[in-house]
Amino acid sequence: MSETSKMVKSDIEIAQDALLKPIGEIAAQLGLDENDWEPYGRYKAKVSANTLNKMSDYPEGKVILVTSINPTPAGEGKSTVTVGLGQALNKINRKAVIALREPSLGPTMGVKGGAAGGGYAQVVPMEDINLHFTGDFHAITTAHNALAAFLDNHIHQGNALNIDPRRIVWKRVLDLNDRALRHVIVGLGGVANGVPREDGFDITVASEIMAILCLSENLDDLKTRLGSMLIAYTYERKPVFVRDLNVEGALTLLLKDAIHPNLVQTLENTPAFVHGGPFANIAHGCNSVLATKMGAKLGDYVITEAGFGADLGAEKFLDITTRAGHFKPSTVVIVATIRALKMHGGMTKDELKHEDIDALAHGMENLACHIDTIKSFGLPYVVAINHFIFDTDREVAYVENWCRAHNHPVALANVWEHGGEGGKELAQLVVDTIENQENHFKPLYKLTDSIEEKIQTVVTKVYGGKAVDYSSKAKKQIKAFIKNGWDQFPVCIAKTQYSLSDNPKLLGRPKDFTIHVRELKVAVGAGFIVVMTGNVLTMPGLPKHPAALNMDIDQNGKVIGLF
Repeated sequence: MSETSKMVKSDIEIAQDALLKPIGEIAAQLGLDENDWEPYGRYKAKVSANTLNKMSDYPEGKVILVTSINPTPAGEGKSTVTVGLGQALNKINRKAVIALREPSLGPTMGVKGGAAGGGYAQVVPMEDINLHFTGDFHAITTAHNALAAFLDNHIHQGNALNIDPRRIVWKRVLDLNDRALRHVIVGLGGVANGVPREDGFDITVASEIMAILCLSENLDDLKTRLGSMLIAYTYERKPVFVRDLNVEGALTLLLKDAIHPNLVQTLENTPAFVHGGPFANIAHGCNSVLATKMGAKLGDYVITEAGFGADLGAEKFLDITTRAGHFKPSTVVIVATIRALKMHGGMTKDELKHEDIDALAHGMENLACHIDTIKSFGLPYVVAINHFIFDTDREVAYVENWCRAHNHPVALANVWEHGGEGGKELAQLVVDTIENQENHFKPLYKLTDSIEEKIQTVVTKVYGGKAVDYSSKAKKQIKAFIKNGWDQFPVCIAKTQYSLSDNPKLLGRPKDFTIHVRELKVAVGAGFIVVMTGNVLTMPGLPKHPAALNMDIDQNGKVIGLF
């Protein structure tokens, strides 16, 4: 298809032309009654987390995980395929529900723009979902910063817990990219304004409270996890937890609405839960356990997406989220785009409209690595080629032939242009794979393995690296974690999304590299250890030309340029 052969609408234009059903009709499609949900306007609702209790005897639907190759600036369209697959399953008479993360304002206003799918495979209302939605992120931000205020106030009011201000590990957060807030000084201005100390901000999606909300099974579990969060150490280097401040009840109160999954719909009126939003490069990268489990109870299939490539979101979903949620995925869809494969093969973004089979061939090694990762978990899988309008027939045929030559199930997904209809081949292949392929799923490592063994396992079996180098700070932290009994947690490795290594410039499938661990952070409430590698940042910065420069609203309230 040529660049001028048809006028292509933007995602937001497509979304604004959609005919949405009132949210009550979407809830009724799922068999929910009016006591199960609360409307947030005409097209959004909160479904009570307590609804899961009454569904305990319902059969479990199949959990389908959507992941991808390492992303590039060319884009993968993982959310688009997730939405399109859900629509396509309904097209072939399977009852499907979608479970996605909520977009963060950081990338929405920064590099990425909107994050609710694309083309004719979107969740809507996309303007609301991409902006403030139902206020979940604001609740998490408020709870996180309230804890910071309680902590500083405790020190100011006499410091009964003997907290060492130099060893406070609880920062503040903001749901925006703001590099100027990475390192700050608080408490300036004299005795009345607190104790001066170094502090900093992370982005809200990196907050442990975000991870806890997404891993909690109910309100009691949420409160217990919040109380277990590590916030500081005493002068004697003993850990201090939220429960020591006795504020876990107040934090839970601030999150009482946020814990309930959000129900919306796709352009084709397929039910979709959009709930929680930890990034996969700096956190565990999956939507809430509650939303996924609710989708599995209410549909024959629930399609959920994990952030970035299989080296990040999928690994964390399979090693962390499935343990917390006590469920087993049925299959994995690995999304690959010809554009991204060509970039992994050496092409630049400006060259991608040109056919290049040689670059494509070299880029297939990245896809091969992610397939090997999913196979190492014992899971059946399907490769989905997310079609873009500039992909040539020869390029598509090359990827299909490569997959078939290596016995990898593959289907072309044209959901961006044709919605569910363009994903029927993929949907049928997914169903056939679930029904006919053996599933031997198990996490990659045991919780009883040492911290170093867990990290080494992920580095060698998932990234394809050779060794791990620890800073002196990281080595000391590992000893402290062992002493405090935190070594039994899974690891959540914070790493660049662009490469299998910790160097974002090493594309394709690099080999024999070393991962550099600079520090570790324990998230006791979430139940994992964050392993910081390379130069990955927990508070991103804005690019030279933020996506916000293209955004506006007209006098009638119509949103412009969101995506």
